Amino acid sequence: MINHPELLLERELGNLLRSTPGTMVATAESCTGGSIARRITSIEGSSDYFVGGIVSYSNQIKHRLLGVPEDILENPGAVSESVARAMAEGACRELGAAYSVSTTGIAGPGGGSARKPVGLVYIGQSGPAGTIVERHEFSGSRLNVIEAATQRALHMLLNAIRRAQ
Repeated sequence: MINHPELLLERELGNLLRSTPGTMVATAESCTGGSIARRITSIEGSSDYFVGGIVSYSNQIKHRLLGVPEDILENPGAVSESVARAMAEGACRELGAAYSVSTTGIAGPGGGSARKPVGLVYIGQSGPAGTIVERHEFSGSRLNVIEAATQRALHMLLNAIRRAQ
């Protein structure tokens, strides 16, 4: 059994989901590149509650697999509240999950601008109570941004499921 402090969130998420059999979760990740799904599936028995994830790095995949409207991918753009919302809702719809989280952002070190700086990440969380999106500006290296966004997404998912109980 893995007993590492950084796995506490995903272990707590797993325990909570096991107490509500049949409640499935999914991920829709862009800038985190599958890190959220990796953390969830690092826990034994996660197939009981994790239906799957889509790493939608390109706009084409965001549109085709998650149903993100092309017009919002163009304006306001892939790194936006609207896209994070559509990704989270698309993950629930397309993967048949009760809850999902999504990430879209600029992990860096390049690709940022004055309007959308490196470290900007939108995290969406969708479930029976609706969809919320948080805007974050994380700092540090590319890996720091990915890890911080992953950690926050797991917190959002855990909190949503807790509120529903």
